Amino acid sequence: MSPEDRPLRPLDQTEEALVRALGRVMMALPRVVDADMVRDGGLRLSEYTPLMFLSEAPQVRMRMSELAEACNLTLSGMTRVVSRLEKQGFVQRVQCAEDLRGWNAVLTEDGLARLRDAWPAHLASVRRHVLDNLADHDLAQLAAGLRRIAKTS
Repeated sequence: MSPEDRPLRPLDQTEEALVRALGRVMMALPRVVDADMVRDGGLRLSEYTPLMFLSEAPQVRMRMSELAEACNLTLSGMTRVVSRLEKQGFVQRVQCAEDLRGWNAVLTEDGLARLRDAWPAHLASVRRHVLDNLADHDLAQLAAGLRRIAKTS
């Protein structure tokens, strides 16, 4: 019997509490980290995240579509973010050599420096809002479970 064919089983109290708490975290966490970063690092989370992914990419470049997927944005949303970053000199857009229809976002030296400057604010916020609250939990097991959830979404 496939999972789709099984009868639905109502959530128990603990399951319901977990699902609701996870929903609240998904809404609240980006807002509080963004507020901390703007206050302490002067860079929005929506700008920090693509800079981070670009810094980890081969040749500090990614196709716009891949960067959008990594940042969980639509291509048009990513284009708006990259346009802001480009105006600040943190990213350049260059045509893909292997597919002239596509564009790459490329991290500049100024972008890498800006990422390094904002990193302490991001780290402090993530520690305060996430890791300090999970100190007594198995983080490897939690991360594995969250990755499984993300794969099914």
